[in-house]
Amino acid sequence: MKLTKQGHASVRLERDGRTLVIDPGGFSEPEAALGADAVLVTHEHPDHFDEGRLRTALEGNPAAEIWTLAAVAERLSAAFPGRVHTVGHGDTFEAAGFEVEVHGRLHAVIHPDIPRVTNVGYLVHGASGTKEATAKEATAREDSLFHPGDALTVPERPVGTLLLPLHAPWSKFSEIVDYVREVAPRRAYDVHDGLLADPGLAVYGRMLGPAGPGLGGAEHVRLAPGESARV
Repeated sequence: MKLTKQGHASVRLERDGRTLVIDPGGFSEPEAALGADAVLVTHEHPDHFDEGRLRTALEGNPAAEIWTLAAVAERLSAAFPGRVHTVGHGDTFEAAGFEVEVHGRLHAVIHPDIPRVTNVGYLVHGASGTKEATAKEATAREDSLFHPGDALTVPERPVGTLLLPLHAPWSKFSEIVDYVREVAPRRAYDVHDGLLADPGLAVYGRMLGPAGPGLGGAEHVRLAPGESARV
């Protein structure tokens, strides 16, 4: 599949002429969700979920659908009946030709005094053959891509490509390194980096590269917004 980095936490996945977008929030490009056949939203925070932009995308493409957790779905489902699907941990579904598994339940702790909201991560892999055959293959193969949202969730599945939340009020560098090591992907692409200026990006890049403590063999890759890679 083709992976395109969008602003902050959002990515666009394309395969066989169909497009899946994850977390086109308020820190991403205004057009991040436009043209998508399907949109996945990990949680309700505005840097991941922008209601106005999603409404525009759904109105622009009457066939587009959204999969998300209840807190987001309830704000859109009445206006778009049958096109907004509520999911939670353990669910599987097909969206825009991609097979998707849902992993995780809660947002990472920002501070003990701040209530935790629901957060889900999406393990995505391109469909090949029937849905039943693809779901069976998913337990063994490593060509999957995982977007954890705002949590360091470790799926109980092999992960080929990890979308790594690089920087957030709820994380520190040592946790990011240990998270990559535990997930053990072949490669990790930065997301959730919209609050970093160029000097910060350079520091993180250096520390996640050969000069740092090591990622357990995973390759670290940074794409600027608008750049793409094949995964």
